[in-house]
Amino acid sequence: MGQVLFIVWRESVEALLVVGILNAWMNQNPQGKAGKPYLWGGVALGIALAILLAVALFSASTLMAGSQDVFQTVMEFMASGLIVQMVLWMREHGRTLKKELESGLADNASSANWWGVTTLVAIAVAREGSETVVFLYGMLGSADGQTLLNMSGAALLGLGLAFLTFYVLQLGGKVLSWRLFFRLTEIMLLLLGASLFLAAVEKLISMEILPALIDPLWDSSALLDDMTPAGGVVASLTGYRAHPALMSLLAYLSFWAGVFGLFFWRKRRQAA
Repeated sequence: MGQVLFIVWRESVEALLVVGILNAWMNQNPQGKAGKPYLWGGVALGIALAILLAVALFSASTLMAGSQDVFQTVMEFMASGLIVQMVLWMREHGRTLKKELESGLADNASSANWWGVTTLVAIAVAREGSETVVFLYGMLGSADGQTLLNMSGAALLGLGLAFLTFYVLQLGGKVLSWRLFFRLTEIMLLLLGASLFLAAVEKLISMEILPALIDPLWDSSALLDDMTPAGGVVASLTGYRAHPALMSLLAYLSFWAGVFGLFFWRKRRQAA
């Protein structure tokens, strides 16, 4: 439940950021008011595209009923990779995002071509929505009816918190700055990405595609048992295991080695 709430919250805030920047510019510029229908049309189109992806994913899982574990594992790997890609993208574009959006919007206003706004917003909303769909499918593909109901409530709560967070961030850093928000949630996202990656590897172990090697490698349940409510939350958000197999530990370390390698490569590329 904590994973769902966090993902919906974070992704919704990112979508609200793009829409909020464009809407604020339109409110401050007289010529921008003509673009409002195109802005909200783009929001509706983006949501529709995300819903279509959700339908396609669940249809594909139905068609692959005999290979659902494999499909679920692939989706968890994809969700983990998307999280890393999203963090890298925000680090690269976060500082200039507002300037780039407002510059593009000014060009559209001067040429009275508002369809570009529709396309931009639709892509932004569909991107965040589709990432949310992939994340949630990776987590909920095998959930039962009651679990799905609980997760739906968590998703709605995450959406509500996203609007509240966006409002607080719009206060101009008096309570919480955008920079601090993105730095803190980057860490949480990467921990969640590691958790999803580990869950996918553990599915491969359970299907006997990968060996467990040594299982368990240790027992830290006396410190924090991942079968308790509190331990379960920590496990789902960070990948903590009280009884990890050696293969699980190697996979977890490999994930973080890959992440730090990508960050180092990106830093060297920017310095070049």
